[in-house]
Amino acid sequence: MKSEKPVKCSFCGKQKNEVGMLIGGTTGHICDSCVEQAMKIVEDDSQHKLRDTLQSALSLYKPKELNDKLNEYVIGQDDAKKVLAVAVYNHFKRLTQVVTDDDVEIEKSNVIMVGRTGTGKTLLAKTIAKVLNVPFAIADATVLTEAGYVGEDVESILARLLQAADYNPELAERGIIFIDEIDKIARKGDNASITRDVSGEGVQQGLLKLLEGTVIGVPPYGGRKHPEQKLVEVNTKNILFICGGAFDGIETQISRRINKQPMGYTTNKLEKVDEENLLQYIAPSDLRSFGLIPELIGRFPVLTHLNPLDKEALTNILTEPKNSLIKQYTKLFEMEGIKLTVTEEVLHFIVERANEFKLGARGLRAICEAIMLDAMYETPSEAAENKMSELVIDLAYATEHFEKSGMSKLRVA
Repeated sequence: MKSEKPVKCSFCGKQKNEVGMLIGGTTGHICDSCVEQAMKIVEDDSQHKLRDTLQSALSLYKPKELNDKLNEYVIGQDDAKKVLAVAVYNHFKRLTQVVTDDDVEIEKSNVIMVGRTGTGKTLLAKTIAKVLNVPFAIADATVLTEAGYVGEDVESILARLLQAADYNPELAERGIIFIDEIDKIARKGDNASITRDVSGEGVQQGLLKLLEGTVIGVPPYGGRKHPEQKLVEVNTKNILFICGGAFDGIETQISRRINKQPMGYTTNKLEKVDEENLLQYIAPSDLRSFGLIPELIGRFPVLTHLNPLDKEALTNILTEPKNSLIKQYTKLFEMEGIKLTVTEEVLHFIVERANEFKLGARGLRAICEAIMLDAMYETPSEAAENKMSELVIDLAYATEHFEKSGMSKLRVA
């Protein structure tokens, strides 16, 4: 009778009685110890690949190169672009750092941007993520509530980032999260209230654990957690958080702070301040006075502002960036076989109206849509019948269709 060969691990050679578990395959076996080592090798290799990807991005884009790329999509805001380029570059240098026992560990520098609506806060964050090719998610702070209340809790933000990373936790942990309208979760006041402030200070407290770096169980498909739902663990330690907000009315607080005159006979005259752009003097103390808690402010060491857009900047936004509005409309009509021409007078007309609405760059698209709606409705059919090959938008056409749309009645005083 033929004796059976002893069963052993094909990798380490240990006998069946020397290991906890031996998994059999078609032509061999593997023990539980070798499985754990193999998993560690795979994880280490994945980490090295991610680090190599970030290294290649950093070699391509130094802060100046990042700024140049931002200039292709965002007009003006030189100070904000410089601050953001440096913060993002240093953050990804931090991710590629191999920390040893006696080395200095670089801490994360989250960014908070303050600027009026339509000045480019979201566009800056989107463009940075696009250039570096990292997962990017946008969250609206206005829909966030404390856990247990109707609305979204802060952990749902990570679910969006996980989705953008194709449900790869390691990739998501190198991503960027942009939280818009951060000013809307400001503390409503110091006075006691009958109703609970579920979308104010409570949400700020909930954001702290995301910002400081911790492992959080995330529902893979969003929504509230369920006891039977398998959660994906995401470590927020290496996620860069960028927040933006208009902080409407904070200029009053800034003006009050910078115009305080010290008492005494040796009082020096304060330097002349730019009353049209008080946001450039913003300080963390102003955010605290507005209603953000000190713990949250402390987790955003980088504070920058966006300047209001003047008429020249709005004109440039219409035509200069790669994705400028005029280029987008030109492409839309070109796809129908129609050559679109917009005169200089029309550009000035659009900018003047946008300046009246005080909506920044967002107002430009609304006005362009109002002017070109009829053309975009009629020309596809006319082009298909070879009745039109060119469209010229002049001042008379723009004025007529703008008045027809009813937008002229929405002017802001």
